[in-house]
Amino acid sequence: MPLNLKRLKSFPGRKGPLLLIIMDGVGLGKMDETNAVYLARTPTLERLFSSQLYCQLQAHGMAVGLPSDKDMGNSEVGHNALGAGRVFEQGARLVNRAIESGRIFESPAWASISRRGTDGGTLHFIGLLSDGNVHSHITHLYKMIDKCAQMGIKRVRVHALLDGRDVGEKSALDYVVPTEDRLKRISEEKELDYRIASGGGRMKVTMDRYNADWSIVKRGWEAHVLGKARPFSSAEEAVRTFYSEDPGITDQYMDAFVIVDSKGSPVGPIVDGDSVVYFNFRGDRAIEISRAFTERDFKEFDRKSLPDISYAGIMEYDGDTHMPPQFLVQPPAIDRTISEYLCAEKIKSFAISETQKFGHVTYFWNGNSSGYIDEALELYVEIPSDRIEFDKAPQMKAFEIKDKTIEILKSDKYTFGRLNFANGDMVGHTGIMDAAIIAVETVDQCVGELLQVVDELEGIAVVTADHGNSDEMFTVDKNGKREVKTAHSLNPVPFAIFDPGYNGEYEMAHLERPGLANVAATLLNLLGYEKVEDYDPSLIKIKKG
Repeated sequence: MPLNLKRLKSFPGRKGPLLLIIMDGVGLGKMDETNAVYLARTPTLERLFSSQLYCQLQAHGMAVGLPSDKDMGNSEVGHNALGAGRVFEQGARLVNRAIESGRIFESPAWASISRRGTDGGTLHFIGLLSDGNVHSHITHLYKMIDKCAQMGIKRVRVHALLDGRDVGEKSALDYVVPTEDRLKRISEEKELDYRIASGGGRMKVTMDRYNADWSIVKRGWEAHVLGKARPFSSAEEAVRTFYSEDPGITDQYMDAFVIVDSKGSPVGPIVDGDSVVYFNFRGDRAIEISRAFTERDFKEFDRKSLPDISYAGIMEYDGDTHMPPQFLVQPPAIDRTISEYLCAEKIKSFAISETQKFGHVTYFWNGNSSGYIDEALELYVEIPSDRIEFDKAPQMKAFEIKDKTIEILKSDKYTFGRLNFANGDMVGHTGIMDAAIIAVETVDQCVGELLQVVDELEGIAVVTADHGNSDEMFTVDKNGKREVKTAHSLNPVPFAIFDPGYNGEYEMAHLERPGLANVAATLLNLLGYEKVEDYDPSLIKIKKG
């Protein structure tokens, strides 16, 4: 399909720019004490939500390409849908199908990985040990372990990254204990040697993203590869010890640990002749550790040594840099994003966020594609995130993003811009209600100031979110017990159009189940263009002049 757009006959757009504001993690939850968005003072959002140019969008489950509506959305699939204008099968759904069909075990990468195991090497699995279904799913790991046992691979080691973010904040034992039991049972029944070898909390070990803090990856490398971290006799013992030593600790912030034998030697360092599968399917927190395992001229930290191994990701995490070189499941082929169409029409645009979400408004927005589509027409601005726990500074870089966006808008060089305020998501993940309220209030203030500038420039702003999080900070069971919730919510997200020049030229369309994928066609309409033929329908209906 050619990359060209057709002008609307009855609506040319506005004189000024179109600005898309993505309030990461700001969903629409219950109007009660569980909801930081509801508890926050948000005069700007309240004004937008009462507008006639307002609706709610689905941002989870099948609306963003996930297997079912029980699956929470996330920033990656959310920005894929926002930028692509239609829904592609994503993450867990792709892996589920590959495992169910057996295709995953027919791939060249699996052949390479398993060959090392059958030749006497150890097959290692590294990844997030939970069923959060955002970065990984424990059943994928179990299926691959079962296949290893079926193939007679003698030694398997699991390097378990603890979640506490997409699942309960202190739920590690719900995953560690069954996994150790499963590995023990397989070992005894089939006379194999399967064990957990190392681990640690996801925010301290291995799972850094966007080059924010390479020391996290280094700690993982030292634990998984070198066998250097605090020793324990089992992963269960490690978790219980961390809980007892610091009752306030949550799983995602646990230190690295290694499992040792009766002589104090690590049971599963990664050595020459071994193979490694990184079983997270989401890309952002998989790229850095994949680089450490596969780049010969790696310079981010001293690896001490690079063992001669075969390494594969469960998916390709970066389609442009082809990282990692080997992967088990083919990624979705996302083409013809809205940015590609805008560049083809020579429309200048910009994208801005802080480090934590910069890849979302660029890489994921552009269909899992790194770099510029057309550097002559696009400007990408990254505001470096602070290296601090987000509840300690809930404003994050919102004010800096807002100020830089205003500067870019006033330059009068760009027709379209997109930005992401990370606060509602990153602070929401901490589970600290007071901090989440400040985060939402900060975003509300920044959105308000941006709308003033859009008004001055005679433009339009679209305000939405990629998924919920701060809208559900804790749950209450039937006995009245509170449980902190750090995962994304299943709630809808807001969608509002701020158009000071509005004179009834269009109205909100009445779609049966609008979702994030409907936003791209809406943006095209607001810029004065017809929607791309196979994009999902626009959220607005242009009236004939």
